[in-house]
Amino acid sequence: MASVPVFAPSSTFRDELRRRGGETALRCYQCATCSSVCELAPAEAPFPRRQMLWAQWGLADRIAADPSVWLCHQCNDCTQRCPRDAKPGDVLSVVRALTIEKLAFPRFVGSLVGKVRVTWPLVLGIPILFWVLLLMAVNGLQVPQDFRAYEQFVPHWLLYAVYFPVVGWVVLASWVSGRRFWSLLGLGASRNGSFLGHLWPALMEVGTHKRFGNCTAARPRKIAHLALLWGFVGAAVTSGLLIMAIYVQGMTLDNGQMPLSLWHPYKILGNISAVLLVVGGVLLVANRLQDGVRSGASTAFDSFFLTVVGLVIVTGVLTEAGRFGFTPELACALYVVHLGVVLCLFVTFPYSKFAHMLYRTLAMVHARMAGIVSPRAK
Repeated sequence: MASVPVFAPSSTFRDELRRRGGETALRCYQCATCSSVCELAPAEAPFPRRQMLWAQWGLADRIAADPSVWLCHQCNDCTQRCPRDAKPGDVLSVVRALTIEKLAFPRFVGSLVGKVRVTWPLVLGIPILFWVLLLMAVNGLQVPQDFRAYEQFVPHWLLYAVYFPVVGWVVLASWVSGRRFWSLLGLGASRNGSFLGHLWPALMEVGTHKRFGNCTAARPRKIAHLALLWGFVGAAVTSGLLIMAIYVQGMTLDNGQMPLSLWHPYKILGNISAVLLVVGGVLLVANRLQDGVRSGASTAFDSFFLTVVGLVIVTGVLTEAGRFGFTPELACALYVVHLGVVLCLFVTFPYSKFAHMLYRTLAMVHARMAGIVSPRAK
């Protein structure tokens, strides 16, 4: 029989929960309205009533080891119908942010991003400053007189020299954090079947955002989230295709095949991805401004991530348009900012709201293996 872990209350967790916007948890009087109206909670392990109680008690370890925190998609049906205005959806959102920080590798980087309310100038500014200093060292920030493509200003080898190690670091940090989370989920739980066998159905569910269809208050967010998800996927695929075009197909600026025409298949895919990103970003911002209950309360953690995503989209679109309509100096300046915010997005992946992709997927796999997944998700 698996040993049952002992969890001790944490006053630090309770203080952080209140400080970051989860103070409404104290209003909860355990009526269970939230669990009864939630369309996503499995009958075998309903939420978020128990999680609200654990948050009140400060059971940081217990709540960090609970997959239900991540099976919650912050539909906010519970928040909309809570008779005490305890806002369970918002509380669990704060809990997820605290869990990401708790399991982060290394921990100080997680704290830096987690406390982004006061550290955002560093988290966002350092990557941009890094690119400015790097390009000053490489080419003195001089824009070529015969400017035709950004490759003349930022060579491809320099992009690879920066982003390949960064991607490697993100994979390492995500692996360590994910292993910590997976071990916590396994405490006192029995899992059956193979990880890979249950991973594919979970990924399919993530890719279609099936659970959002069961929500009421937050159903309009489904389109926005899907557009952002597939916009980023398309952008990543486009980047891979461009690398193949350069190093496999031999398409370069010197032989006149670069930059690609607007009607090249790779360019079309990139532009479609950009449109999806713009649509998704605009819808997310519109939903958040229009209805706080439907979108949830805005915390610094959420707002920072949305800001970085927005900057990536805006600077990316302006960079693409700038090559045709702006002066070379302005276009290259925008490109530097774009590279900086993209670097920020990559580096903070294991520590920001972007990490939901990792933790939620692992929680969904665990739920399937432990037999507590909702029948609606099968």
